[in-house]
Amino acid sequence: MKSRVPAFLLAAIAAFLSGSATIVCAAEAPSAEQILQRADKVMSAPRDQDTQFTLVLLDKAGNRKERTLRMYQKGADTRMARFLTPADQKGISVLSLPDGSIYLYLPAFQKVKRIASSVKNSSFAGTDFTYEDMEARRYADSYTAEILRTETECWVLQLTPKPGTAEGWARLVMWVRRDNAVPITVEYYDAKGRLQRRLTSERLEQIGGYWVAREREMHDIVKDHRSRMIVDTVVFDSGLADEIFTTRYLER
Repeated sequence: MKSRVPAFLLAAIAAFLSGSATIVCAAEAPSAEQILQRADKVMSAPRDQDTQFTLVLLDKAGNRKERTLRMYQKGADTRMARFLTPADQKGISVLSLPDGSIYLYLPAFQKVKRIASSVKNSSFAGTDFTYEDMEARRYADSYTAEILRTETECWVLQLTPKPGTAEGWARLVMWVRRDNAVPITVEYYDAKGRLQRRLTSERLEQIGGYWVAREREMHDIVKDHRSRMIVDTVVFDSGLADEIFTTRYLER
């Protein structure tokens, strides 16, 4: 005689399997906000970092200029960057602090000046990066995210400014890698929906357990001008002094 499994037991098994499948699907499909928070966490994971870059400026005719830049960062929201070369740029420095303040030091004037919110989207020292780009920041603090689509290797998010935030762009579109949550492309759109700039990150490498893009390029679509930041050296978790992240230090 064949044994029969009671109907109530079959129903319980089916419910368990269905619930398990739901849990698996949920684990495989994080929300847009979770993806953005994960990306922020990956990009600000080091306790501190000291990075030297070669900054290459390229115009549409192929003309090339080079500069060197040293950038210090502590945590997720404090950063100082200073030009080392060429001579006419040496000493130009920018400091961003956790309260959203940005300070600029120009050696020619020997004076520290606070950057007004209204001009944060202005070019920093003739590059395609803005003062806002030079900030250490978390996207999730200022933007609401939604998933536009899921690609084989990336999630594609649309970011819109949260109410009450003073962001210079109407929306961003961000490609975030699914394997390590590193943002590899960010597109910037104005209020009329026109693409203005594109930031790309290439040659990803894991150093000391942290993900680093060896090259990052900001392309001004309108001017067809590019600024490429190439990592020369990077040191993590060296215990950078708080003194570095002060307006007094900018003047040194």
